[in-house]
Amino acid sequence: MVKVQVWSDFVCPFCMIAEQPLLEAVEAFGQPVDIEWMPFELRPYPTPTLRPEDSYLQTVWPQSVYPVAERFGVQLRLPSVSPQPYTAMAWQGYQFARAEGKGHVYNDAVLRAFFQEDRDIGRVDVLVDIAREVGLDPVGFEAALRDGRFREIHEQALAMARAQGVSGVPAFRIGPHWLPGVQPARTLELALRNAAQTS
Repeated sequence: MVKVQVWSDFVCPFCMIAEQPLLEAVEAFGQPVDIEWMPFELRPYPTPTLRPEDSYLQTVWPQSVYPVAERFGVQLRLPSVSPQPYTAMAWQGYQFARAEGKGHVYNDAVLRAFFQEDRDIGRVDVLVDIAREVGLDPVGFEAALRDGRFREIHEQALAMARAQGVSGVPAFRIGPHWLPGVQPARTLELALRNAAQTS
C-alpha cells in the first residue's frame, strides 16, 4: 500500500483546498492508499494568531485564497473567529481519531468546521461535538484531550516535521517524493503511481 503523509494545519485554507485534489488522485489511482495527516502548527502557542479583521487576512484571501479555491472547486470562507484558534488541541484530537481508524474523516470535519461552518476549533466543546459527528466516543475523546493522553504523540509528530525540514504547508510526501503546496490531482496521481512502482 502506498503511504502518503500530508503536513498541514487546521487554520491553513490552502490545506483544506489541497485535500480535494488528493482525494481525486486517490480515486483515479484505484488502489488502497494510507493517508496520514501530519501536524504543522503555523502559530504555536504563545505566538499570537491572526485576526480576520486585520489587513493581512483581508488582503490575502481575495488575492490568493479565493482564486485558488475556485480553481480547485472548493467552497470555503474566511472564518470570523478572532483571534484565530491555536490548533494543538485539535491535533491531539486527530491522534485520538487516527487511533480509532477515523483520522481522515476527523481531519476533514475539523477543516470544514472552521472554513465552512465558522466554528471555533480551539474550544474543547466544539472539538467534542465534531468527534461525536464523525462517530467517535465523545466521552473518551474529551477525556483524552483534558488529560493530555496524546500530547506526547503530537509533540513527536511536530519534531518529525522539523527533522524533515518542513517549513510550510501543505506539503506532501508520497513514497520518496516531496511535493510542496496545493497540487493538481494529476500530479498527485502520477506520484502515487511512481511510488507504487518503486515500493
